[in-house]
Amino acid sequence: MRIGHGFDAHRFTLGRPLVLGGVVVPFEFGLAAHSDGDVVLHAVCDALLGAAALGDLGRHFPDDAPEYAGAESRGLLRSVVSRLRSAAFRVSNVDVTVIAQRPRLAPYVEEMRTNLSADLGIEISRVSVKATTTEGMGYTGRVEGIAVHAVALVEEEPLPERER
Repeated sequence: MRIGHGFDAHRFTLGRPLVLGGVVVPFEFGLAAHSDGDVVLHAVCDALLGAAALGDLGRHFPDDAPEYAGAESRGLLRSVVSRLRSAAFRVSNVDVTVIAQRPRLAPYVEEMRTNLSADLGIEISRVSVKATTTEGMGYTGRVEGIAVHAVALVEEEPLPERER
């Protein structure tokens, strides 16, 4: 088994939807990014890639590549899972902490878990999503953006008998 940690943060901007864990969350701001700015999925991708020692999200999906402009992060996550499988790994579980003063995210956590479960190909009981604030401190506390930490556990797939 291997453990990976991912972190991502984006600042708020006007004129974009706020997408977190594949869920459009009603809010006055979205997140500035080359893709859809889904910091939850970006942190999960980095945790998975890190656990498998496959680099980071920017290596696989550069933020200056035109083909990823406005990309849906759920598609990026599914691509990361496919790369893990090609490298003989499977996802065991993920744990996500979203750090945001606003908006209130509790009403959207279960839908985020459902999306992650589907895209990772694991049971929902293996997906944790939590939200917290910084009690008004720092850039998240000043409602300048959102940060996310993610931890993932992956397991090496045993080689089939014929390949040993």
